Amino acid sequence: MLKYVLTFLISMVPIVELRGGVPFGITMGIKWYYALPICMIGNMIPVPFIFFFARRILEWGKDKKVTGKFFTWCLEKGEKGGQKLQEKAGKGLFIALLLFVGIPLPGTGAWTGTLAASFLNMDFKKSVIAVICGVLLAGIIMTVLSLAGVAAFTAAK
Repeated sequence: MLKYVLTFLISMVPIVELRGGVPFGITMGIKWYYALPICMIGNMIPVPFIFFFARRILEWGKDKKVTGKFFTWCLEKGEKGGQKLQEKAGKGLFIALLLFVGIPLPGTGAWTGTLAASFLNMDFKKSVIAVICGVLLAGIIMTVLSLAGVAAFTAAK
């Protein structure tokens, strides 16, 4: 039971998200068809909170002594992510957000994508649907890579 809870919690952590949760769960012996939905749910739970509150909290904390540097970094990351999406996407912002979240590269994911969507004042419902689809895409990619990695490691023994 602990491995399921840890897999779920890892998927909620910014930066790590589902990209770390899926490989963790699979290497802990969780079947991929359980690990993937557990990680997707864990990755999606913070999304509404990020969309509605993160920007406000970051704006509030950017001048504070303890949180200032980190919050400023987060704000800059969200603004840059939003600008990149807007530049590349034009009217195809939904697809751009989906791909931004879905292609598992450093600095992309549900947290950054949702923050970027809030900076771009995207519609909440469309943003969430794009992020869900992106999380599913990232989950499929990470599941395939994790299964291939486990198979390669097992074969090397």
